[in-house]
Amino acid sequence: MPNHILDTFFKPQSIAVVGASPKENSIGRTLVENLQKDGFPGNIYPINPKHKEILGIPVFPSIAAVPADIDLAIVAVPIKGVADVMRECGQAKVSGAIIISAGGKEVGEEGEKIEADIHAAAQAYGIRYLGPNCMGILCPRSRLNASFAAHSVRPGSVALLSQSGAICSVILDLAESQNIGFSHFVSIGSMADLDFAEMIDYLGNDDQVRSILIYMENLVHHRKFMSAARSVSRVKPIIVVKSGRSEAAARAATSHTGALAGNDAAYNAAFQRAGIIRVDTIAQLFDCAEAMARTNRPLGGNLAIITNAGGLGVMAVDACSKWKREPAVLSPETVALLDKGLPPYWSRSNPIDILGDAPPERYLTAVRGVMAAPEVSGVLALLSPQAMTDPTAVAQTLIPEIKKQAKPFFAVWMGGQDVTAGIKLLNEAEVPTFGTPEEAVDTFMQMYSYTRNLELLQETPPRLSADLKVNTKPARTFIDECFKRQTLLLTEVEAKAILSTYGLPVNPTVTVSSAAAAAAAAKKLGFPVVVKIHSPEISHKSDVDGVRTFLKTEEEVAAAFEEIVNRSRAAKPGARIFGVTVQTQVEKSTLELILGAKKDPQFGPLLLFGLGGIHTEVLQEAAVDLPPLNLLLARRLMERTRIYKILKGYRNIPSANLELLEEVLVRLSQLVTDFPEIAELDINPLLISNGRPVCVDARILLEPSPVRAPRHLIIAPYPNQYESDWLLEDGTPVLLRPMKPEDESLVSEFLSNCSEDSIYFRYFQHIKKWTHEMLIRFTQNDYDRELGLMAVGQPPGPEVMLGVSRLVMASDRSTAEFAVIVADPWQGKGLGEKLLERIIEIARDNEVTKLYSEVLAANLPMLGLVEKLGFTIKAADQGVREVEMPLAVK
Repeated sequence: MPNHILDTFFKPQSIAVVGASPKENSIGRTLVENLQKDGFPGNIYPINPKHKEILGIPVFPSIAAVPADIDLAIVAVPIKGVADVMRECGQAKVSGAIIISAGGKEVGEEGEKIEADIHAAAQAYGIRYLGPNCMGILCPRSRLNASFAAHSVRPGSVALLSQSGAICSVILDLAESQNIGFSHFVSIGSMADLDFAEMIDYLGNDDQVRSILIYMENLVHHRKFMSAARSVSRVKPIIVVKSGRSEAAARAATSHTGALAGNDAAYNAAFQRAGIIRVDTIAQLFDCAEAMARTNRPLGGNLAIITNAGGLGVMAVDACSKWKREPAVLSPETVALLDKGLPPYWSRSNPIDILGDAPPERYLTAVRGVMAAPEVSGVLALLSPQAMTDPTAVAQTLIPEIKKQAKPFFAVWMGGQDVTAGIKLLNEAEVPTFGTPEEAVDTFMQMYSYTRNLELLQETPPRLSADLKVNTKPARTFIDECFKRQTLLLTEVEAKAILSTYGLPVNPTVTVSSAAAAAAAAKKLGFPVVVKIHSPEISHKSDVDGVRTFLKTEEEVAAAFEEIVNRSRAAKPGARIFGVTVQTQVEKSTLELILGAKKDPQFGPLLLFGLGGIHTEVLQEAAVDLPPLNLLLARRLMERTRIYKILKGYRNIPSANLELLEEVLVRLSQLVTDFPEIAELDINPLLISNGRPVCVDARILLEPSPVRAPRHLIIAPYPNQYESDWLLEDGTPVLLRPMKPEDESLVSEFLSNCSEDSIYFRYFQHIKKWTHEMLIRFTQNDYDRELGLMAVGQPPGPEVMLGVSRLVMASDRSTAEFAVIVADPWQGKGLGEKLLERIIEIARDNEVTKLYSEVLAANLPMLGLVEKLGFTIKAADQGVREVEMPLAVK
């Protein structure tokens, strides 16, 4: 396969510096100087028509005048001239550019036009570029300093991406003082072209990169970012500082959901779904990266705290409480073990206070004891420089023991000169050290959150008891009709009608326009009933005292009609009053919930679950996630709220039917997935009646959507458009459908039906045992870049997986790799050909231009099939054939 375009930026053979200058302290001179200083091994071509030589290097008047190929151009001219430079680069076949120049969209409308001209010029010649308004790139491995940074960087295993050049300068200075090294250091600038997603994809495939750090101000291609981050975070940590937390607070919201699901909540939800660690400060960014590079990540959240000062232990416990965690509870066996080696007056609990006179041997005894304890996931050792304690000797004693242990160890030697030598020893031994207990605890918990995120990403969700049946057609009709009537804020009845089409449980609701009709409706529904004002201009009915509950007679209903209508007319003189709704009274619920959705302009719909009722915005007890949801994600969303404990049953409050609640959330997720026109949706309250959820009030706000479903989501949903029915040659009915995370058991059974030869031909090796980690690699696909199309037996036969074809697309979808395997009992029945034909169709639908694969030379049936379908075949390594097919895009 061809080299990645980012190789041009990180491994160039020749560089032109457009705007190079001999002037001291100028950016044009610094760029050339930095390339020389870091020993760039390739050719450097300064470009400036006014000079003949800069720093001993011949200068050329233009890109066109350079008598050699140029891989990368660094552009540092006034931004108004950058578009012309890009055209020159294009004519000279330069494939990449770093645009240092500032003054683009950050200065307003004129700058936006300039950036548009730059982008058009670059696109015309196929040039990829970084910036504008960036500091540049440093890559020690390539001896590349293509930046105007004041410092070089040490080699390391951490890659850093930053939107802010100023923050880059701060980080470089901090890294220099703390001896922190980088594999890649990228000032990404305005991201008019190359963005976070492409960088993450590239760095994720670099084995020398152990973690990726990001300073982020905003995203530009949210769906691309999520796809890249979800893929890479499974194999290496991505740690983000996101500035601008208060943005949401500055915006007014028109609904309860809108008030709770702000921009920062959207970023939190996106980071969590992508498996990203979010930290608050640059210092935490480095603390976490350093610890990730130096020690194993914790497999649990139970921290043991060892201290020679009670106050430090208390500080660590307080830091744990911020994460809603307690220190590890020591088992009786661990306490007994520690009793044997610690003095009688040790704390006999966690924090493990080993007293102020603790010598090195006492620290060692405590560390060995808790490292052996199964209830402990990591160890934090705190040391205060007291007269009887030697910080350096303690460090010397602990280092050999720490190196033998698999559990992570964190050290806080607090003080000044007395602890300096001990800290130096710990750092030289690659032991993570911190200045305070809070910093150490935060880092431990951030690392554990990454472990937890990975567990959630790799957990197999339960299957629905039956396929989710929704009735999209009437929902579409209702929404289209509301647009025709220019009714964007739906009444409760209209909202409930739409919810009902998707199987969300609503209480029976009737609209009436007179007191007599209200009484008659109540009698038919059965008492007690609820009466609410019915007006498109009054969405929050309690604000106008427009609700009456537990009405038990026709007389009470008629009187409530008159009172509610009169009060509403007085409170909202301009409102259209259609009358009232009469609804069945749901049994009084101890807990009122809110379910909601809000369309964020960047992230698409956000889903909300939390405490409902009239105090929703005051108490703000809610959690936010992104669609699509499955049952597992729905449960995790509920678990992120404190009310989840009550829903499971608390004291005299019976438990709710959590499985039904999960299904309600999945149905709501499907609704906003199918209809991008839903701008806001509130179900408030959702009551738990006899354990079952019931939506007793609802509100929907519509707005036209320029994007069709499902492209309005930033996580690709299940692509049901690729489902189709087919018959094998022997008449067996099958459903061809994309693989789902819930299919792990089907895949496991399928692989057991494949012979050793079939497995070897597909995977080029013999595999005796399929682990959970291997199986989820097949089932948990990002549909934006990978799809497994499986054939599943249908009635009258059993549900059994018969075969699968797989499509793995490059991040830019230019190329894709395919594979096919059919279980032995169903081979020779036309299924392999059908699966491959469908994969070719799906590749075309995704605008893939070339399909390729490797096939063992001994796999004659597969080679015959690909030849029949028009693939070209050529020899590669011994025993392997490369097959490929160019595809015409539809």
